[in-house]
Parts: sequence; structure tokens; C-alpha cells
Amino acid sequence: MTLGTWLFTKMRGERVGTDAEGNHYYKDRRVIAGRRRKRWVMYKGVVEASRVPPEWDSWLHFTTDVVPPAGGLPRKTWQKDHEPNLTGTDHAYRPPGHTLVIGDKPKPPYEAWRPG
Repeated sequence: MTLGTWLFTKMRGERVGTDAEGNHYYKDRRVIAGRRRKRWVMYKGVVEASRVPPEWDSWLHFTTDVVPPAGGLPRKTWQKDHEPNLTGTDHAYRPPGHTLVIGDKPKPPYEAWRPG
């Protein structure tokens, strides 16, 4: 969080709710005729957009005006737990044959075309 964001939140923000990870969601106190009220999130810990749950993401992007309940929406049996974005880390997914895979390089499952 930057000093500007913190100051803007203190001066103009109205807290709307908190998610399970401890992120706080705000909307602008000012109401300007003909305009939507600004909405934003203050992350707890690492600032990573993938940490915003889907129900809060839809609220932030004005898909819905309904604020999610305190415990979150009921989860379906097929929903998975959140996994952080691992792009750029040693734990990122690398398909077989990728140049950064450690160990033996598997043979590609195809043969390159050669003009005949």
C-alpha cells in the first residue's frame, strides 16, 4: 500500500466489508450526480489481484451492487480452494519439454514436418 492510497482511503473511504483473507473493501463517501461511486480494496499483506474472492471481484467491478455476506457466499462442492498466482516463481507450471524443466527432457510427442 502506498502513502497516497492510505491517505485517500482515510479521507474519502467508507469501509464496506472484509473477506476471509483480511482484505478490506471501500467505496467513496462522496456521491456525484450521474457517476458511480469509486470502489477499491486494501490488501492485507502481499498486493496480488488473484487474492480477491470472486464475490468481491464482482462487487469491485460493478457486476453486482450486493455486498457479499461476512462469511462469504456458500461454496459449491466443485469449487477449489484459492491458489496464489505462481507465475515467475520456481513453482510455476512448466509443461513437458519446457526449457526450464529440471531433469531429463522428454521427447516431444510429435515429429517435425520435413518437406519431401
